[in-house]
Amino acid sequence: MTNESTVTRNKRKITTKQVVFSAMAIALATVISTVVKLPSLPNGGSITLFSMLVVTLIGYWYGPVTGIIAAVTYGILQFIMGPYVVHPAQVLLDYPLAFGALGLSGFFCNKKNGLLLGYVAGVFGRFFWHMVSGLIFYTEYVGSFQGNAAAVWASTLYNLSYILPEAILTIILISIPAVKKGLNSIKAMALGE
Repeated sequence: MTNESTVTRNKRKITTKQVVFSAMAIALATVISTVVKLPSLPNGGSITLFSMLVVTLIGYWYGPVTGIIAAVTYGILQFIMGPYVVHPAQVLLDYPLAFGALGLSGFFCNKKNGLLLGYVAGVFGRFFWHMVSGLIFYTEYVGSFQGNAAAVWASTLYNLSYILPEAILTIILISIPAVKKGLNSIKAMALGE
């Protein structure tokens, strides 16, 4: 696909087909995140089998606008289905912003190895917002500079404990040639090519 058609696709209105494919992906990611997951950690977060991949696929198919809108929608749905909130700022940080960051995959939709690059960007964005939220959570309980430095480490390690294993498993999965080919076929179907 040329850069001209990429620009055209990103400037068009969201089509019915995009809404349908995005809704199916959000539904699949929701099922995966609620049914196929390892036990949740005590303060939120869990390793799911590829739910982040399914959400990042939307951006990979349709670009950043549709990807981010769909990912924010997924985040709001995650909040509705099972929120874990200690501080009011976490409502915004842990749900629409963190999950919405998965839509950053759309910036790589037409790049070589775009799915892999987009997935990594989306996961890093999600990690960043969860880490900021974790800082708020952990600093609620400490007041000294050393305590705040410990909060940075606590938030970083806690969030890496569930995001990193899923990211590694997913990167291995999408690096398998047959899976890569299958995902590219789904992209062609989603785009009507």
